Amino acid sequence: MMVAAEQRDEMGQAILQMRNISKTFPGVTALKAVNFDLAPGKVHALVGENGAGKSTLIKILSGAIPKTSGEIFIDGNLVEINNPSEAQSLGIAVIYQELMLAPALSAGENILLGRFPRRLKFFIDRKAMFRTAHQLTRLLGLNIDLAVPVQLLTIAQQQMIEVAKALSLDARIIVMDEPSAVLTPHELNRLFQVIAELKQQGVAFIYISHRLEEIFRIADRVTVLRDGEVQGTRLISQVNRDQIINMMVGREIQFSKTESTQASHDNIVLEVKNLKSEFISEPIEFELYRGEILGIAGLVGAGRTELVRAIFGADRKLSGEIFIEGKPVTINSPSDAVKHGLGLVPEDRKGQGLLPDLAVFENMTITNLKKFTAGWFIKKKQELDTASSYVQQLQIRLSSVKQNVTSLSGGNQQKVILARWLDTNAKIFIFDEPTRGIDVAAKAQIHQLMRQLIEQGASIIMISSELPEILEMSDRILVMHEGKITGKLDRAEATEERIISLATQ
Repeated sequence: MMVAAEQRDEMGQAILQMRNISKTFPGVTALKAVNFDLAPGKVHALVGENGAGKSTLIKILSGAIPKTSGEIFIDGNLVEINNPSEAQSLGIAVIYQELMLAPALSAGENILLGRFPRRLKFFIDRKAMFRTAHQLTRLLGLNIDLAVPVQLLTIAQQQMIEVAKALSLDARIIVMDEPSAVLTPHELNRLFQVIAELKQQGVAFIYISHRLEEIFRIADRVTVLRDGEVQGTRLISQVNRDQIINMMVGREIQFSKTESTQASHDNIVLEVKNLKSEFISEPIEFELYRGEILGIAGLVGAGRTELVRAIFGADRKLSGEIFIEGKPVTINSPSDAVKHGLGLVPEDRKGQGLLPDLAVFENMTITNLKKFTAGWFIKKKQELDTASSYVQQLQIRLSSVKQNVTSLSGGNQQKVILARWLDTNAKIFIFDEPTRGIDVAAKAQIHQLMRQLIEQGASIIMISSELPEILEMSDRILVMHEGKITGKLDRAEATEERIISLATQ
């Protein structure tokens, strides 16, 4: 779709033009003649459902995958981008939703990886390296020890390291794929300030986000993709939220506040007493009732993920007791948790949830594989049929359940993990950031699935950094700050202001 004349005037001279970009994979057309323009000093939002083609378009721009057809122009000059190094040489930096860091290297080394300053040609000038890295992290308001291995940082801190790495390239075009998914409001505000400062220097941004409120806050223009095709490009001042959603999904999405389940407080399904772990120093106590959604709110680093990992046996407990339906249980490993009817959808689906070398159907059935075995043999047809039924139930977009799980979009990968726990018939579900990186249609679908689980007698613990989601979905809310529970709120008394106050005290 060509850009209207008045939009070209507003945009000015394009720094980037992508013309008739198409991409086909075996059996799948991912992009169909996509046109996309980017102006210097502007933020151009790229939105669409999971599987709409956003990531494919960005991977072509970054040189990660080749295009099937089409042309790319930088400053009006036709270019070929065959690999990421060529993209960087053209001033293009990409911050992917799934972080691309070397976990064993320090934060400072990751920022300048492959471009270390040298002395006497052969030796890395580590002082200069850390000095440059410090300048970049200070710009982002990130106060961390740059000598610490990046794998020991929080997900939010790792995200900011990715931003610092992009800034270190002196890029003219910066692509941000869901940069805010794990950032606190303070970190997000600082990121937006940095973007505004770089815009003044002529840096252009492609900003991908499922949080439409961010699009209206930061973007100058927005392009909507659906099923690999451009549905429209608009000035942000000339479009509203409902119009964007309609272009994204081709239909209206109904949003409504979840009614309280009014779970019986006489039926405690899970009770945690005096729980401490290697990452939680203060004793934690709470109850989960049958048929309720218990939300856990707090800022990044508050200890929410560490709490549920300790309950699930993924982190070592130092003390405390766990009761399920009134009976004490021992959970020292995730396999113990599964035996007692718990399921965990982790925050880091790539690092902790998926088995990247396996197919979609294998990722779905791996936890309950004994269901599909007869002696030494696996009942492959039953396994494939089960996976296909979850694909239909959860509306997972793929060409085959036999394809590698990493070939799916982030939202569809999340649904694969959900299918895994549905297949175990778990009764207590722990959802850690269940809609992180999920588009509006998939988010509504996952929320509906959670409601269905409750109606079927399950109970849910849900961690979310999105306060509207916490308020919409939760029957009760625990608020955490620095590893402690600082408040317990019933649905009727919970407000964003009260939660923020408890999360920052």
